[in-house]
Amino acid sequence: MFSPVSLERVVQLTLYTDSYMIHGTVHTRQHRVTDILDRADDPFLVLEETVIEEYGARGDTTRSDFAQVNLATVLFAVSDVPVEPVPELRTPKVPEQALITVPPFKLVGTIHLMPERDLRLALEELTGHFIPMTEVTYWSDTIGEPRTTAAMVAFNHDRAQILAPHRVVDPWAGLDGTAPGAAESGPAAGPGAADDPGRASGEPPTGW
Repeated sequence: MFSPVSLERVVQLTLYTDSYMIHGTVHTRQHRVTDILDRADDPFLVLEETVIEEYGARGDTTRSDFAQVNLATVLFAVSDVPVEPVPELRTPKVPEQALITVPPFKLVGTIHLMPERDLRLALEELTGHFIPMTEVTYWSDTIGEPRTTAAMVAFNHDRAQILAPHRVVDPWAGLDGTAPGAAESGPAAGPGAADDPGRASGEPPTGW
C-alpha cells in the first residue's frame, strides 16, 4: 500500500534572526514546521510576500515579494497558523518546562522529551537542528522586544542554551538578610513576567 502523495501547501511563518523579524509564506510539502526548517534542500529558505522589520523603536520596515533567509541566522521560527497533526507522526513525549536562551532573546515554555529517561539523559537525546517548543513566552530586554506569547516555536539548536528545569535567582538575595536563592522558580519570578506559559501535559500541540 502506498501512502498518499503529500500536496504542496502555503504556510505562514515568522522568522527571528539576530537583527530582523521576517514575516512571510513558504510553499512546502512538509506537514510540520520543524520539518520545513530541518528538511530544507538548501541552507536557506525562500519566503514570499515578506515584511522585514528591524528590531528597535526606530527600526526600518521593508516589504518584498521574495526574501532568501539563511537558516543559520534564524534564532527561532513561529508558526502563524496551527497545523492539524498527522496520527502516525505523533510520538508520546514527556513535557518539561525550560528556559531557552538564543541571544538576544529568551524563551520560556515546554520542551518535549523522550519518556522513561532521567532529565540528563533525555536532554542528551534531544537532537535536531530546530527543536519544537510549546506554550511559549519570548522577549528580549537587550533590544527592547516585549513579551510575546505563541502556541508553537521552533528554536535553532545550534544557537541555543537549554536550561531545564530552571529557577530564576535574585543576585541581590542574602545582602539584606534574606536567604540566598529565595527567588521563585519559573518565569513568574522575573520582573513583569506573565503567568506560567509552560503548563502542558501529553504531546506537543498541533503542527510539530
